[in-house]
Amino acid sequence: MSQRDDRALLTRRALLQGSAAGALLLTAGQSSSAERSATPTGSQAWNVEAIAYHDLEGRPGFKLTILERNGRWYLYTGCFWHRGWNILDVTDPTRPELVNFLPGPANTFTLQVDLADDTLITSLEKGLENAPWGLDANGPYEEGVLLWDLADPIRPRQTAHYRTGARGTHRNAYQGGRYMHLAASAPGFNGNIYSIVDIQDRARPREVGRWWVPGQEVAASASTPTSAHDTAAHGFCNVAGKDVSLHGPAVIEGNRAWLPYGAAGLIVLDISDVTRPRQIARIPFSPPFHSMFGVHTVLPVPARGVAYVNSEDTSYGQGAAHFAGIVDIRNPVQPTLISLLPAPLPPPGASYRSFSARPGWSGPHNTNQLQHNPAVQKQGDLFYLTHFNAGLRIYDVSHARLPREVGWFMPPDPVKRLGPMPQGPLVTQTEDVLVDRRGNIYITDKNQGLWVLRYTGPRPR
Repeated sequence: MSQRDDRALLTRRALLQGSAAGALLLTAGQSSSAERSATPTGSQAWNVEAIAYHDLEGRPGFKLTILERNGRWYLYTGCFWHRGWNILDVTDPTRPELVNFLPGPANTFTLQVDLADDTLITSLEKGLENAPWGLDANGPYEEGVLLWDLADPIRPRQTAHYRTGARGTHRNAYQGGRYMHLAASAPGFNGNIYSIVDIQDRARPREVGRWWVPGQEVAASASTPTSAHDTAAHGFCNVAGKDVSLHGPAVIEGNRAWLPYGAAGLIVLDISDVTRPRQIARIPFSPPFHSMFGVHTVLPVPARGVAYVNSEDTSYGQGAAHFAGIVDIRNPVQPTLISLLPAPLPPPGASYRSFSARPGWSGPHNTNQLQHNPAVQKQGDLFYLTHFNAGLRIYDVSHARLPREVGWFMPPDPVKRLGPMPQGPLVTQTEDVLVDRRGNIYITDKNQGLWVLRYTGPRPR
């Protein structure tokens, strides 16, 4: 019997028989609490319990961030199929309360959020051509970044609108201080590039530096700035703008910027001079792994000497392999892949042999990433990763060369289609995860509301 088959058998036995670690198969929504009466039933879990659900009034959330203020906790979500941002009071995580909805501009993606220093930033982005996202790619749209003052956490006040002059921005970072770090579209470039924007004057943001992968330039012109990167750093160019694009967010650690750059791989920049970012390291992942969103997310943890890296697979299980792995960054100019996180196994009785064979997107997506936020749980021995049609997966990463799965939660498949994705049968598509400092786990889904979870399994030793 192979190691994988042995692990699969043990996992299924634990699920069917129960174990000292608390393995279980559960159905959410069996509480008599009136607040939970509308919780969808049929979730499955191991070492994770659902403590609350909120339907977000039919506006599914996407990316998440959180603020603690005077003993109260506020959760902010981007929206998938609606234009704007949800604000929830999660002071009592078992009773999340939707306290406001900020409407966004029409025909525009409003997917991404981040906050620091009492400032919320929200991205604006043009819809994709020939993609079923519910937007008119030929219609008018807004683009860039909105800045909001959080003096009143429930009623943010818009202070500025920064525009890129092109399609806008995707997943951006604001870790506090003077600069936003954007995954930005810009005139003269294919795909998103890295843009550093000074917001010391909140009302007048201005770009001060940028970096891109050689080959992203469409054509040299008077309007195209001179490249600030070392063009001799490596020899590949993008292919028609398809795969080489900064997904973001950049993660800033000291004078280094860690960039998840699609088919270009994981790229590390020296930004000690923000006007001239300089590449100091790169580790490619495509090939052998797929190139579209080849590196989607990076979470460096220098204190532990590792970075967590993963791709995003949008091929409905038909393309090259996706991955999630751990990189040794003790020498940051020579990062090295040292392990891969094990792929999730279908639960007992599943009609599919692998999640790649299940409808919907499969593979990893987002992590508990916003480590700059003091309200977010710091990365330790438990690693949280959403896995689209496999729900939330939790790994013990105390041994970086031998990560192992220790818990998971699969929401029930939605019963009502709230947006055009996924194509084909309607199945769960778990999107983002955020874990607050109190240990509450929040996840979002393309066609459901907000789930609040708790890990109940053993703690790594």
